[in-house]
Amino acid sequence: MVLSGEFVNNIDEKGRIMIPVKLRASIGGDTLVITRGVDKCLWLFPVEEWKRVSQQIMSATSILQSKARMIQRRIIAPAHETEIDKAGRIIIAPALRAFAEFKKECVILGINNHIEIWDQEVYQKYWEENEADFQNAAEELGKIVSV
Repeated sequence: MVLSGEFVNNIDEKGRIMIPVKLRASIGGDTLVITRGVDKCLWLFPVEEWKRVSQQIMSATSILQSKARMIQRRIIAPAHETEIDKAGRIIIAPALRAFAEFKKECVILGINNHIEIWDQEVYQKYWEENEADFQNAAEELGKIVSV
């Protein structure tokens, strides 16, 4: 399974958003796990991939360390399963919509093993603020990856 592509879809007043057909075809099921991302976005994982990722996070963190508890609270705690309906939509809970500051138009990104959903304005602002960092990261990656 490799998820890729960039799409723009609207989120409706009930918190539903359509997952693009190309991404749904790669998921291989009707259930995703949705949670907060590290940035101001949401992460969606196929169930088996979420099990692997969450196990890695829990194995690498300890409830005895404050920063580890922060990671667990931000990523693990809000995670829940969501079903893709017959129209190809998922429902995003109000708390997750508020976290990601969703208004109407959203950017949906397939990124190898997961999907990110961003509010379009937040995503544009992210790139405006991080373009220089991206250029530096690309230069560094160019030292170890040959394209």
